[in-house]
Amino acid sequence: MHTRNPYVLLLSIAALFVACGSAEEQINRRASAAQAANNAPALTPDGMAIFRQYCVLCHGADGKLGLNGAKDLTATTLTLEERINIIAYGKKLMTPFNEILTPEEIKAVAEYTQTLVSKQ
Repeated sequence: MHTRNPYVLLLSIAALFVACGSAEEQINRRASAAQAANNAPALTPDGMAIFRQYCVLCHGADGKLGLNGAKDLTATTLTLEERINIIAYGKKLMTPFNEILTPEEIKAVAEYTQTLVSKQ
């Protein structure tokens, strides 16, 4: 006949509670992790890298390609806000990127395009 050792059962249950922790401890750990994530410094998106990924095909690496009616970015006088608006919502054949990129990424691309403007 097989008998169970009550101490083994008790130790197994105790180990389970220690390993899992109480529900309150788990909630506190999750809250701490969420707070740490919220307090982490935000990384600034790389506007040049995003431009190279999404915009080079039509605008070219230097902003002058003009494929599919794309504007020459070296000759534009658009403000940063106007650039953000066009990148976000598109214009004519240009794809709207508001559902592809985050607002921070759109702003980074707009800021990068300002560096392409020819200094005359």
